[in-house]
Amino acid sequence: MDLNPSLRRALIAVLAASGLATAGVVGAQERFIVMASTTSTEQSGLFGHLLPLFRQASGIDVRVVALGTGQALDTARRGDADVVFVHDTVAEEKFVADGFSRKRWPVMVNDFVLIGPAADPARARGVDIAAALGKLAATGAVFISRGDKSGTHAAELRLWKLAGVDPSAARQASYRECGCGMGPALNMASSTNAYVLADRGTWLSFKNRGELKVLVEGDRTLFNQYGVMVVDAARHPHVKQALAQTFADWVTSPAGQAAIAAYKIGGEQLFFPTAVRR
Repeated sequence: MDLNPSLRRALIAVLAASGLATAGVVGAQERFIVMASTTSTEQSGLFGHLLPLFRQASGIDVRVVALGTGQALDTARRGDADVVFVHDTVAEEKFVADGFSRKRWPVMVNDFVLIGPAADPARARGVDIAAALGKLAATGAVFISRGDKSGTHAAELRLWKLAGVDPSAARQASYRECGCGMGPALNMASSTNAYVLADRGTWLSFKNRGELKVLVEGDRTLFNQYGVMVVDAARHPHVKQALAQTFADWVTSPAGQAAIAAYKIGGEQLFFPTAVRR
């Protein structure tokens, strides 16, 4: 039936207030998703390149909450994000196993690098990260740790274990946890001429380098895999699972993977596509 304009407006207001507004009424205003992701994807500039291309292809905006991987996963567990894009495979697989998502899709890879002063007082330079960390511990060289339960922090702790060093057993002045993102950690390392583990993407986009240089790279244990997971609406009915799946499908599609490969700084590619669609 036809409704007069005033009655139609009143009906829309009632529906909106009760959460029952139809897609035809508010759909155009709801075409966005919230993505919990890492500081490395944000601070490397990748999202500034990638998300406008996704919006152009889909008409969906993505609002990024950039946190450490652990915090990003916690945000999604609470239902405060529709999709998660992080880099801690073990934690991601647990997220799926715990029922917060139905599947994890691998998206891309880059690597970690050990950054330190060009003079390298600990003589850590080389291709063996375990040996390098052992030298840092033996010489008491200042090391800046993210200390924020991020994917980078988790990787750092795994590497210390590989080196046979437990930094938590002897928290001395040389091991400094900042509880911060990658950019601030690099700034701390630059201002104190300290060592720090960083993802290559953020390092390449970082400008305040001071005397810092890449000292260790190329070790296979520095591999850094990123994955995407859509939050399951069965767990949190309010999440925008369909729109989030559109993003997951796009970022792992040939178009999305090509967009990732095309992102470069100074002619150097930061991330390498690894998605395999089945």
